[in-house]
Amino acid sequence: MRQKSISGLKSMGQLPIALAAYEALAEAYASRIDTKPHNAYYERPATLSLLPEVKGKRVLDAGCGPGAYAEWLADRGAEVVALDVSPKMVELAKKRVGTKATVLQADISQPLHFLQDGTFDIVLSALVLDHLSDWASVFREFFRVLARPGYLIFSISHPMADFLLYTPENYFQTERVEWEWRGFGIPVRVPAYRRPLGAALNPLLEAGFVLERILEPIPTEQFKQEDPEGYEQLSRRPGFLCIRAAKR
Repeated sequence: MRQKSISGLKSMGQLPIALAAYEALAEAYASRIDTKPHNAYYERPATLSLLPEVKGKRVLDAGCGPGAYAEWLADRGAEVVALDVSPKMVELAKKRVGTKATVLQADISQPLHFLQDGTFDIVLSALVLDHLSDWASVFREFFRVLARPGYLIFSISHPMADFLLYTPENYFQTERVEWEWRGFGIPVRVPAYRRPLGAALNPLLEAGFVLERILEPIPTEQFKQEDPEGYEQLSRRPGFLCIRAAKR
């Protein structure tokens, strides 16, 4: 399998917008991902609740980060292929999952030529798509690699949350934004794309997926114990949006 190196991507002007941020965050992110309330007690339980039975299934973890989802899936009997564009995240994921999953460095915004058509039962992509501008091509690739029936489960920043956070002049315009993350011990400015709900859902439907469920998470009781103020806020206004779609 031949993959473009990070230096090669940079020379062609295709460096993913959040790569530098995640390289800077990698170790701190990995050390906190299992206990940070927004991840461990809010987004992850909601996203996992949308998964079908994973035992014996082949799952693509698209944007695996330090491997928390890949490990969860493998521990429950799934055959996991995990991808991430960040070399540091790939290294951390490999350390976490060992031989339980296959972890590869790859940019999911590019064609995944090394993955054959119809070879996965589930594609999972947690809090990754916000850093990509072209969802149409990504959803087409996810549709291609899924068997029939197959499922795509993904989580993103809620369009309403982004609208309230960035207060853009035009809600309907997709635009690049940036926010300083302070929840992982070191302040890092992380770029992403803010988009309206239609721009999130229509490329999914146009790729051929059937929308099965939309979940606007409510923080768990564990979240309340760890971060009462954050719990009250997220109990009244959205933070993330979790979606399950099917290839039938």
